[in-house]
Amino acid sequence: MESGASGTTRTSGAEPVKVWPLVFDVQDKEAVFSAIGNLPAAWKKIELLVNNAGLSLGRDLFQDASLDDWEIMIDTNVKGLLYVSKAVIPLLIAQKKGHIINVGSIAGKEVYEKGNVYCASKHAVDAISKAMRIDLLSHGIRVTAIHPGAAETEFSNTRFKGDEQLAQKVYEGYTPLRAEDVADVIYYCTSLPSHVCINDLTLTCTAQANAFYLYKNA
Repeated sequence: MESGASGTTRTSGAEPVKVWPLVFDVQDKEAVFSAIGNLPAAWKKIELLVNNAGLSLGRDLFQDASLDDWEIMIDTNVKGLLYVSKAVIPLLIAQKKGHIINVGSIAGKEVYEKGNVYCASKHAVDAISKAMRIDLLSHGIRVTAIHPGAAETEFSNTRFKGDEQLAQKVYEGYTPLRAEDVADVIYYCTSLPSHVCINDLTLTCTAQANAFYLYKNA
């Protein structure tokens, strides 16, 4: 691994892959625009944006939920996606091509008990994706919304605020999606010919039918 003005170089097989790491909080509008705006010219030739930052906090009835949890979810899942997209889209337009992948959730398709604002934030991702697709049509920019179901990542650990025992119970009795499964689907969507766009895709493990029905072994 080498770091320098050209970014970080990682070796992938026979070909080196250059990476320019940026660390910033997507909730911080000024940090987002500063980070993207100050990219070296060569790194502004962006063709793909994956909006994957998101989280759920708490699982409480509406009347019992924390306002702080609501604000963090809205600031990350909705405003963070908007800030990064707003900063990057001009660079996609400059390339006269591009692809935006917005990672939503099955919670953006159906509302379930104690999901309230998390579900609302992911419904917003669904609506924003549709709006982007319409507004960017004349620029030839593809917009794909990916809506995963239950996936065993740090998601539940965050939702239950570090309670690992409670988080682990979410995935007991069945085989959930893995992060790699979702990544594979995203890669497939990006690898299609430029005239093909998967607009909207809901992805679940075999044991899950939708946000309500999940079959667990005894």
